[in-house]
Amino acid sequence: MHEMQLRVRYAETDKMGVVYHGNYAQYFEVARVEMLRSLGVSYRSMEDEGTMLPVVNLNIDYKKPALYDELLTVETTISELPGVKIQFSYKLLNQNQDLLALASTTLVFVDVETKRPKRCPEFLLEKLKDHFKQNNTPLA
Repeated sequence: MHEMQLRVRYAETDKMGVVYHGNYAQYFEVARVEMLRSLGVSYRSMEDEGTMLPVVNLNIDYKKPALYDELLTVETTISELPGVKIQFSYKLLNQNQDLLALASTTLVFVDVETKRPKRCPEFLLEKLKDHFKQNNTPLA
């Protein structure tokens, strides 16, 4: 699991000080990018190596609203080694540890030139295997 924090900015809220529902997708994007970065992998390096990762599925189960100026924590997990797809799960909490949302995204590894699906790059697979070992997480 990877954790990151962010504070809700005024521009992300509506007149009631509640985070607009579409902004949650951006929070989860930042969380997954930072999780990969914590493993030593950046989106930029993957694209430079010939792999893109478009989102093909996003599910969000809203529990409570996130509010202006709250400090949010996004917990991000990958529960299984990827093949052609990789799935991230998210848990969004406020500073009181109230559960605000549960979400998941599925992304597909795509060749930059052909725009066709491809298997997870070996360098990322190795980083994920190390991550699972270090966290004593069984490989699915």
